[in-house]
Amino acid sequence: MFLAFASLIAAVVPMFTYLIIIWILDRYEREPFWLLLLNFFWGATGAILLGILGSLIFQIPLNEVIKAVADDNTGELMNLSGAVITAPLVEESTKGMFLLLMSLTKRFDGGVDGAVFGGAIGLGFGMTENFMYFLSYGTTPAAWIMLVIIRTFFSAVMHCLATSTFGACIGYAKFKPFIYKVILIPAGFFLAVFLHFSWNLSVSFEDTTIFGFLFLVLYMFVTFAIFQISLYFEGKTIYKELQDEANLGLIPPEHLNYIPFVSRRFRYGWCPAGVDQKNYVKTATTLALRKNQYKNTKGNLQKSYLRDVENLRYQIQLMFYNANLQYHNMLKR
Repeated sequence: MFLAFASLIAAVVPMFTYLIIIWILDRYEREPFWLLLLNFFWGATGAILLGILGSLIFQIPLNEVIKAVADDNTGELMNLSGAVITAPLVEESTKGMFLLLMSLTKRFDGGVDGAVFGGAIGLGFGMTENFMYFLSYGTTPAAWIMLVIIRTFFSAVMHCLATSTFGACIGYAKFKPFIYKVILIPAGFFLAVFLHFSWNLSVSFEDTTIFGFLFLVLYMFVTFAIFQISLYFEGKTIYKELQDEANLGLIPPEHLNYIPFVSRRFRYGWCPAGVDQKNYVKTATTLALRKNQYKNTKGNLQKSYLRDVENLRYQIQLMFYNANLQYHNMLKR
């Protein structure tokens, strides 16, 4: 019982902490936390269950091929093939299928959201997988502690990075022409598979384990850098689209010095009295992104985004109107 409880805590707490961190990193238009939990839950349950079933099915013909071509060590080769071929292909598929469904919703705004949602799915998958590993292979206290360290800081992070990569590619391709989708979505999937494959292969042999650790750390830094660059361009998009709204008179031009900048947007004093600053910033940010999405879509989807733009403009106008009305009512008292 103690092992099960300790394994549960060791599996849940770090992954949930990572989840909060990646949610906070999405600083311009942070999605509701419940939506990240939904993706996290899929990774922890649906992706795991389908991954186990899919691996069993996929491994059957692969084992037959190994038996036919291998003279000896068939057992070792089957185990190795399961780790470096079956697991990357099947698990990245079961994690990624929910991302593809998410990309059909308006909550999925682009590459940043794709990376965050993908990371959440990977963390959920890593949490459940860690728990199973901690219970199964933590035979001694020393072995259990070492397993917790390696899987918490490396294996689970690999799942997060792999699915985050796939999500980012899906998100970037969403508002691009069809040819981008044809190229980027499969490329993102196979890049996720390659990361998964490289990690599993490197840690399958004692002599190459250190290279797996170094590769994963390098990949993490590169991913973080690309994520920050994506956030930078998201901020530039928000500024550009809101500049048009300022020129049209929807928002005061001086607000452009605050809303597109995370470090300034919640400072005190710039937002008019009577206007809910947090709601105003969120609405204006969403308006900017919806305008950009409207420009990069066609057909019924474009009409849907246009309705969102008009509704968001109305909400901002209503905020200022109510604030002015409240101000004049106070003067009459």
